[in-house]
Amino acid sequence: QVQLVESGGGLVQAGGSLRLSCTASGRTFSSYTMGWFRQPPGKDREFVAGATRSGSRYYADSVRGRFIISRDDAKNTVTLQMNSLKPEDTAVYRCAASLRGVTTDATNFDSWGQGTQVTVSS
Repeated sequence: QVQLVESGGGLVQAGGSLRLSCTASGRTFSSYTMGWFRQPPGKDREFVAGATRSGSRYYADSVRGRFIISRDDAKNTVTLQMNSLKPEDTAVYRCAASLRGVTTDATNFDSWGQGTQVTVSS
């Protein structure tokens, strides 16, 4: 299995930017589709962005045009650049790894990080 650890969360004002990072160890990083999910307090977990091994990048409608997912297989990292942040982006963000291709379904992701808190003030 792959082990994942997130970093980069914090407090930011609306309209600001933040970059989250996820580092991987264990099973070969390049074998996985990588994704970011988030869970606001009291709400369900939701898909944010994904990056396949072959170069596909895809996003939830709520973040498309504002967030950018990138991966560096040589460094075993995946990042989420978040721009034009809104209060509704406030959530615990987790990175995850899947053996599937393009997917937004959390049940297809086998390994999860512990999460990092992002808080956007109005």
